[in-house]
Amino acid sequence: MSTYYVPPINLLGKGCLNEAKDSIKSLGTKKAFVVSDKFLVSNGTVKKVTDILSQIDVDFVVYDEVKQNPTVTNVDKGLKILKSENCDFVITIGGGSPQDCGKAISILATNGGDIRDYEGINKTSKKCLPIVAITTTAGTSAEVTINYVITDEDRHVKMIMVDTNSLATMTVNDPELMISKPSNLTAATGMDALTHAVEAVVANGAYDVTDSTALYAIKQIFKYLPRAVKNGNDIEAREQMCYACFLNGIAFSNAGLGNVHAMAHQLGGLYDLPHGVCNAMLLPIVEEENAKSAPAKFRPIAEVIGMDVNNKSDKECVDFVIDKIKALSEEVGIPKSLKDVGVDNPNFELLAENSMKDACAGANPVFFDKEKIIELFMKIS
Repeated sequence: MSTYYVPPINLLGKGCLNEAKDSIKSLGTKKAFVVSDKFLVSNGTVKKVTDILSQIDVDFVVYDEVKQNPTVTNVDKGLKILKSENCDFVITIGGGSPQDCGKAISILATNGGDIRDYEGINKTSKKCLPIVAITTTAGTSAEVTINYVITDEDRHVKMIMVDTNSLATMTVNDPELMISKPSNLTAATGMDALTHAVEAVVANGAYDVTDSTALYAIKQIFKYLPRAVKNGNDIEAREQMCYACFLNGIAFSNAGLGNVHAMAHQLGGLYDLPHGVCNAMLLPIVEEENAKSAPAKFRPIAEVIGMDVNNKSDKECVDFVIDKIKALSEEVGIPKSLKDVGVDNPNFELLAENSMKDACAGANPVFFDKEKIIELFMKIS
């Protein structure tokens, strides 16, 4: 058993952004540092939030230069603006990229130093600035977790920070903010969500409480992700994906992840690939290998996605789960190989070495040596 971390205030469901007004006002803060990206500024999503701030007389400044894989430079530039504008809290608007960048900026605002100093587990001594985390994608769950990821451009490595001091004060998970999300992004973030949930079940830190939320999330993702990809205006599918991502977020934030994420982070850091796509390509490959050592972990997954597991062997359950993951990935249009996303000659040695150093690898149920990781990367090359 362990301490169970979850943000203290969580607004969920259609239209819940409108409820954020009173909660933000109750924080007693004066000026918001709004972290987002240029797309969400251009499509009016950020304005929906800043209009609320104006209504409650909270000043703000918008920082919209976050990259797909946020970098040390993004963080440093944002911190400089936050300090010069005397902002006393952070609002993150977007998917995992603005969420992670905002966490890093908020951590540095109270702890000082360089963000590289905090790579690893619980390296800070002070709580971050208050964060209001507003998600616009049903996938990363970054708004509810104690994790964040920043790319070190010099080393071409994604740094993983697992830090209870980075937990948001309040989260907003409103499916109405996701209607305009394109289908390919819906698919990628949805498969990211599935990876979180599956890894949370398989992780060596899993226990009954984390399993209960992760397994329900898996069930809902298999049911509603294809609908959300097919019709972005399907508000029921969007809302159910929101709930699934909230649940798998609090699951993996407490149970841990594994080698799917440890390996996917390296692809993103070295080749600037979409995180959800990397996870989706690796998920069936890595879990098939994990199942050789922890086959019983896959029985409850098989059951929630439709298998009658009575009188079935663990091997039959594993095969069912792996086949279902591959089928879902194909149904929502995920690329199948690194060649499909423009990587023709991967640096397997570097990818494997960095995967072994990744903080997520420690939660994997079985240790993968360098040769095994190279073997797995080669299966998607």
